[in-house]
Amino acid sequence: MPDVPPVVKGFSTTFATMFRKVVTEQYPEEKDKFPPKPRYHGRHQLNRHPDGLEKCIGCELCAWACPADAIFVQGADNESGGRFSPGERYGRVYQINYLRCIGCGLCIEACPTRALTMIHEFELADDSRQKLIYEKQDLLGPLLPGMVNPPHDMVDGATEKDYYQGRVTGAGEPLKDAVEGSAT
Repeated sequence: MPDVPPVVKGFSTTFATMFRKVVTEQYPEEKDKFPPKPRYHGRHQLNRHPDGLEKCIGCELCAWACPADAIFVQGADNESGGRFSPGERYGRVYQINYLRCIGCGLCIEACPTRALTMIHEFELADDSRQKLIYEKQDLLGPLLPGMVNPPHDMVDGATEKDYYQGRVTGAGEPLKDAVEGSAT
């Protein structure tokens, strides 16, 4: 058989694939069909203690660790009437610019209170540049049952150390050994 022209070979490939099953994923409609892998790092989240107080103490270490200069933190002092975090300070202003963020996770490693983590949310595209600068209220984790929206006082009988050691429950009471441990 004489040599087949390259054009005919190309059309034969096209013709053969016309009858194969389509493997297109219907992404926006079927998001849950392909969940991200467990170690995937997506959007940042500011975590809370079990009673609702914020874990962020406004130390700005995450902003210093960010190689892309995508994080801006401005700390403020807690007042005795109502606290936002158990420590002396809290993050009054917290912004992450996702136009700059490279998702490296160095900010997570720098956080001394584990206030900043990354969740599996990966849809970070938008039609406006301004919408990709996330403010503190966009980054804060949700209030779960038993949590109270700050500002409010710390749990009676609990100290800052009890909060950072995970000895405060969501019911608004310290664990039994927390009261005994803070007396020693």
